[in-house]
Amino acid sequence: MPAGNPEPARGESSSGGAVPGRGRASRGGGPGRPRPSWARVLRPSGARVLRPSGARVLRPSGRERASGAVPAAREAGPYLTPAQAFDALYAYCAPALVRQAYLLAGRRDLAHESVERAFQRAWDHWPKVARDPDPPGWVRAAAHDWALSPWHRFRRRYRHPEPPPPEDDDRTLLDALLSLPPPYRRTLVLYDGVGLDLPETAAETEASTRAAAGRLMYAREVLAERLPELADPEELHVRLAELASTGRTRAAEPAAVRGGSERRARLWTRTAAAVTVVLIGSTAMTLHTAPTHYVPPVPAGETVRGVPPRVAPGPLSDEQRELRDRLRKALLDGPERLTPLAR
Repeated sequence: MPAGNPEPARGESSSGGAVPGRGRASRGGGPGRPRPSWARVLRPSGARVLRPSGARVLRPSGRERASGAVPAAREAGPYLTPAQAFDALYAYCAPALVRQAYLLAGRRDLAHESVERAFQRAWDHWPKVARDPDPPGWVRAAAHDWALSPWHRFRRRYRHPEPPPPEDDDRTLLDALLSLPPPYRRTLVLYDGVGLDLPETAAETEASTRAAAGRLMYAREVLAERLPELADPEELHVRLAELASTGRTRAAEPAAVRGGSERRARLWTRTAAAVTVVLIGSTAMTLHTAPTHYVPPVPAGETVRGVPPRVAPGPLSDEQRELRDRLRKALLDGPERLTPLAR
């Protein structure tokens, strides 16, 4: 099935039911293979909502209280400053987002850059992000958009491929992922890697539930052709986690990310101020040098009929040259000039 064909609703009922055989992050490992301890690295665990300064932090859900997985910044007290809330969100989401971006982009450096840019945008719009019902989802969408941007192919630092994973199976899986169109790849990572529900996956990829189901089934078929053992969604989830955990996954410090966001904001502010000054100066110069009244243009000349055109005189004859010499030698005044000669 080519990527450009309409996306069938395979695996979804007419009422919009979920795709069977889904691989969720909360399930156990595949049959005959224990799940590694890091098998949930694609999805962070902990609280979902953070509030800005002056607002009380929401309590964790029942599942979160049972697992004890809450951000470390909650121990600071019932109220958080914006910087503390941002640092808690960053520590909560950044490592998993780096792994997700790696599955989408296939490059470690681009994955780290995508997460940093996403959190820089979050810090720029922190009042909006802090009041969002799902701040991790807001940052995740921004990171995925940056990782899947088609403009990276024109950047010099991304023209050369990155060293592939050391294992043959990991290289095959990564090549199969990168061969998928970006919407299909993102749907597969969100559903089988992160563990979102099908409606949540469709909403984050800006598609209908039926289209998201078709993308998911097609992506699973492509991966199963390369690696038949990945036909099991549970095994696919484990393998995605293994592939995402290869290599360096350490994210930058949150203070450095906030500092980069503030420097970028100052740079854009100064650039906007400089452009405004240039526009004001050019406008003032134009108003000063522009004419104050209308000067009509001089029309082009026209040919008048019946009047011969003026031509330059041609060469003189011998008689004309003799007459010219006589006139030059004659006196300027006297009777010779006043009395005509009789002939």
